[in-house]
Formats: sequence, C-alpha cells, structure tokens
Amino acid sequence: LHIEPLLFAVSKKTVYGAPTELNYPAMIYALVVRIVERIPTIKDLVKRLRHDFLFHLECGFLFSDRIPSEASFSRFAKKLSESKALEDVQETLLLQAIQEGFITDDVVAIDATHFESRDQSTPQERKPKAEPKKRGRKSKAEQEAFQKEKQERDEQKTMYEKTIENQL
Repeated sequence: LHIEPLLFAVSKKTVYGAPTELNYPAMIYALVVRIVERIPTIKDLVKRLRHDFLFHLECGFLFSDRIPSEASFSRFAKKLSESKALEDVQETLLLQAIQEGFITDDVVAIDATHFESRDQSTPQERKPKAEPKKRGRKSKAEQEAFQKEKQERDEQKTMYEKTIENQL
C-alpha cells in the first residue's frame, strides 16, 4: 500500500501556522489496522492505542509520539475524504491486484457493506427565558404590596416562630 499520495493530501502546504505534531503515517496505518482488526469505533481504537503498547508500536507510533485524540482522527479522516487521494490509491491497488492475478474477472464492484448508524438525538423543546428581575429600588406600589405581604406572614406565625422582640 503506497501511502505517499495520502500523506501529500493531508500534509501542510506551507511552513506557516501551527506545527504538525501528529504522526500522519502512523495514523494511516492505525486506520487500516482498525478495519483489519475489526475495531468498531475510533474511540475503541484510541483506547487500544493508549493501553496496548505493542499495538502502539506496530501501528508506527514512536515512543515520543503522543496518541492522537478522537477529534484528531476525525479531522484527519475528513481531510482524506475531501481529497481525491483515497480514490487514486484504491485504483492503483486494484490495478496492481489485477496485474498480479489476484482478481481475474473483468467486472469489479466495490462492496458497500451495511453498517449501523447512530440515531440523531431528538431535538429538545426550548423553554422561553424568564424575564430577569429588575435591579435596584422597587416602586412605591410594589414596596407597599411587599410590606403588606410581609406583615400578613408575620401575623400568621406562631409565638415561637416570631422574633424575640415580638415575643416580649
């Protein structure tokens, strides 16, 4: 498998900007191994890379390389899918297999294997925001209504719930 076209598709075109700290060849090998080893999700791949040191080395990561996150793998796969590099690599691999005699038929089809997709979450109903309380002094009418309510509450309290001043 020649990965040079894939590396060219995802590598930086200029020296400006953030440095590339990810090991792109190892990430390509890890994505291929994910399919071969039947690792279902990128999350499981990252978990296995973190916990299985031999797997980490077999994928091509060095001791000093940090394990890419799920987001890094996702961005990497998006870059690959947006470029035409995957189609070119598949075509050259197919021609090579035909020349070496692994594929003998004239008709070749791409397998569209069924895979389970995750359902989208149901949209949540948005609650209207409550009006914020006014800050500062209350108007005279509000102040009088508040004082009445406060006086009624104080009158309804039992003897032991009242303040000491009111008990005497």
